[in-house]
Amino acid sequence: MPRPLSATIHLDSMKHNLARARACAPTARIWAVVKANAYGHGLERGLRGFAEADGMALIETDNAVRLRELGWTKPILLLEGIFDGSDIELLTEHNLNSTVHCIEQIKMLEYTRLSRPIDVHLKMNTGMNRLGFRPDEFGAAHARLRAIPGIGNITLMTHFANADELDNPRLSVREQVRRFQLGADGLAGERSLSNSGGVLQQALLSEALSNDWVRPGIMLYGGTPGETAAADYKLLPTMTLASEIIGMQQLQAGDTVGYGSRFEASGPMVVGVVACGYADGYPRHAPHGTPLLVDGVRTTLIGRVSMDMLTVDLTAVANARVGSKVVLWGDGLPIDAVATAAGTIGYELMCALAPRVRVREAALGQSA
Repeated sequence: MPRPLSATIHLDSMKHNLARARACAPTARIWAVVKANAYGHGLERGLRGFAEADGMALIETDNAVRLRELGWTKPILLLEGIFDGSDIELLTEHNLNSTVHCIEQIKMLEYTRLSRPIDVHLKMNTGMNRLGFRPDEFGAAHARLRAIPGIGNITLMTHFANADELDNPRLSVREQVRRFQLGADGLAGERSLSNSGGVLQQALLSEALSNDWVRPGIMLYGGTPGETAAADYKLLPTMTLASEIIGMQQLQAGDTVGYGSRFEASGPMVVGVVACGYADGYPRHAPHGTPLLVDGVRTTLIGRVSMDMLTVDLTAVANARVGSKVVLWGDGLPIDAVATAAGTIGYELMCALAPRVRVREAALGQSA
């Protein structure tokens, strides 16, 4: 028998979450973001789960080509654009859209004779200060792109730093929209502003957000970029990491658990050992109190997470036994709740899933 740890991918939940994104931004077309191997879910599963999207967006040029090989015929967007002049041939050969965020990328396009037209997304830095042209540089960058033979549509885009906090005192979404409108004033082209946070807040920003395209990422996988629970947005978990109890120990007051003896029992208790550890992608830094489900009962992690195992308090779980089912995150236990307890974000947990974890597919609520 294989080790009892497995990750179940819920394609029906992926389809549901895509529909929720469309309901939030009904007038916009959707780029389903499938970077980082579809946030750890698998590129092929992302392709099937988000088949109704209007386009796929990702970072990796090889995976963009892979999407074409898998039969995706709709648009594909490279969110960081090209990294070398030789990548331009991939754009034309596979009909890929490319983000343009710096003058060096414009020069690459100027120095290359395009064998067929390509569409680009010109990125404005409205305060995120990662990639993009400042608002006062944006018009000149747009003019240089427009002058290149073979450049087709130019979409104007930006990226929100605090879309989950509309009125963040340091940089509000409204301020970023103001800067975008200032830099894009008078320029032709479709607009693409909203990431997951912007999509989820679309109703509150309907007057300010004029999106032709939106770029949801984490919300498609059942997570949120802020503190609001995914369930409050009617999002469903798309990945359930589950295992079993493989051993049990009876502890007395003063007994300790795990490396470093970080946890000490205050009285009699039952401890379960779960077949999952940091080599599987579970966060090693998860502290005592991180939630888990054992036979559907919510309980907590105790002791330090090991490479292949972790330990859980079974005292309040009636009839717990070797073989009891454990949900690390997913169906019945939001990944964001686990991530928050561990001081990280759901994105990291999804993307950290290790290759040795068996992956399967099932409808949400079906047995893994």
